[in-house]
Amino acid sequence: QVQLVESGGGLVQTGGSLRLSCVASGGAFSNYHMGWFRQAPGKEREFVAAISWWNGNSQYYADSVKGRFTISRDNDKRTVYLQMNSLKPEDTAVYYCAADWGSSRPLKTGAADFGSWGQGTQVTVSS
Repeated sequence: QVQLVESGGGLVQTGGSLRLSCVASGGAFSNYHMGWFRQAPGKEREFVAAISWWNGNSQYYADSVKGRFTISRDNDKRTVYLQMNSLKPEDTAVYYCAADWGSSRPLKTGAADFGSWGQGTQVTVSS
């Protein structure tokens, strides 16, 4: 299994941008589907974006972030990114990186499908 560490969260004004990073260690990173989820206070963890293993040709986004967020991966750096633009107060949450063994398996978007999780990074968008 991979171990995941997120960074890049912070406080930003409405309309601003942040880029989250998630560095993986301890596993064959390129063989993992990678995902981003978020959890706001009092709410369930929800899917944000996912990218397929190896070349990242498949990408899925939650409707609420389509056109604003972009997920990408750099296998050489063992890192997955989430570029967040046009941020809104409703994007405020703890953001989690997650990994799912991907080789020859379909990319999924359910939290239960991802077996490895980071500790999370706080994103706060002020109005």
